[in-house]
Order: sequence, then C-alpha cells, then structure tokens
Amino acid sequence: MGKSKILPTSRINIKNKRAEHDYLVIDKYTAGIVLTGTEIKSIRAGKASLVDTFCYINRGEMWMKNAYIAEYDFGSYNNHSTRRDRKLLLNRKEIRSLQDDTKSPGFTIVPLRMFINEKGLAKVVIGLCRGKKEYDKRNTLKEKQDRREMDRAMKVRL
Repeated sequence: MGKSKILPTSRINIKNKRAEHDYLVIDKYTAGIVLTGTEIKSIRAGKASLVDTFCYINRGEMWMKNAYIAEYDFGSYNNHSTRRDRKLLLNRKEIRSLQDDTKSPGFTIVPLRMFINEKGLAKVVIGLCRGKKEYDKRNTLKEKQDRREMDRAMKVRL
C-alpha cells in the first residue's frame, strides 16, 4: 500500500476588503488564473493585491484587470509586468450566465479573494455584485457594530 501524499495547507489568502464594503455580493464563482512562473512565485510569497480590480468578458473569455502581483525578486529579464490583464478559467456556461447578469444596470464582476488550493494552484473567488448606495454602507457598518457588541455581551455572561 502506497502512502498518501498530504500537502501542507496554504496560508495564502489575499482578500479584497474594499469589495465587501462597496458591493453587495449576489453570487460567487471560483476560477483558475492563467499565470506565468514568476507570478505564481510572487503569489506564494503573498505579494499580491486585489484592490481596484474588476473582471470583464471579452470574446467569450473572462479577464481580470488591474490585479497587482509584485515582480518576483529573483526573476530575471523575463519578469512579468505587475498590472497586466490575466485570463480567468471558467466554464462556458458560467461565463454566459455572468455575461447575461452583467447586462442589467448596476451589476459588475469583482474578485473577492485569491488563494492557493490544496493542489498548489492559484484560484480566485469572483462575485457577481451590485453596488451599494451610501445609506446601505452605513447600515452595513451599523449592523456589524451591533453584532460585535452583542458578541461581547454574550462573552461577558459566560
């Protein structure tokens, strides 16, 4: 009997915190990312950011625009550019569904989280989102603060 190979769980979890504040997430999808060798090494080092990143569909393919992945320190002359468009890997059915949903006004596709899965592949969680109004943002912050106070009160009672 062969031994099963257990890969260590990855600690790479890059979040787009601004997206949770600015958008209401309607639906979530997990997509693969087409990367070069130096890009995956930078992500594994945790040197990436999803701030001001969005997704668009062009000719039946999903693309992620403006995602920052730092240049790899030990990369040679063929290092990658930091903010290039990166292709996302989704099924045609999922892309068609997202394309139909984004035709209605107010909806957009935003990357929420980037991580390395158990096989060592870079994945991104994208969300079909609707923009929040200013009063929605205030209500969300108030609910979050109320929830935090209730949790504190419950801990004191225990």
